[in-house]
Amino acid sequence: MPLYVDNALLVVDKPAGLLAVPGRGPDKADCLATRMQSQYPDALIVHRLDMDTSGLMLMARGPDAQRTLSHAFATRAVKKRYIAWVAGRMTPPEAAWGMVDLPLICDWPNRPLQKVDHEQGKSSVTLWRVLDYDATREATRVELEPVTGRSHQLRVHMRELGHPMLGDPLYAPAAVRGRAPRLLLHAAALEVPHPVTGAACVFESPPPF
Repeated sequence: MPLYVDNALLVVDKPAGLLAVPGRGPDKADCLATRMQSQYPDALIVHRLDMDTSGLMLMARGPDAQRTLSHAFATRAVKKRYIAWVAGRMTPPEAAWGMVDLPLICDWPNRPLQKVDHEQGKSSVTLWRVLDYDATREATRVELEPVTGRSHQLRVHMRELGHPMLGDPLYAPAAVRGRAPRLLLHAAALEVPHPVTGAACVFESPPPF
């Protein structure tokens, strides 16, 4: 069931391992979108989460709400915050938030992987801050705010800083990948203007790790 639902939008807490939209082939038909559409036939996709990522995902109720919400995402009127565990000890930034500004492009021969490309990549910006360090796990808990919304942006940016995410099957070396049973990345907070009233709606989901 959604965390929130009205006649214009619904917010769902997606589990890790579930596709946001159908993939290619009958074995990839099960996804969050089709599950929600079985209950709410007018539910439409506005944005996506990686299959390996858990947390808050928004859907629109009908094409008018979809257009309004898509515009809100395109104009960066939607704010998202993620929680992740990354390998090693990250030094807190000098300011309240650090910033990663590295352009990304699909690594076509190795798709769906993304890579940094300063010549052809699209602008990709992530804000980050340190929340905690666990000496036992040799890992840092970080809060991440994507300014842009590129595919795999948070995962690649943390890897580029030298701190890949624990359990990341795509961008972490085997030793780091094996330190968690899943990718430790969770969409924990979402603030969006309501597509009808324009009022700020804030949703939160505590990470399950």
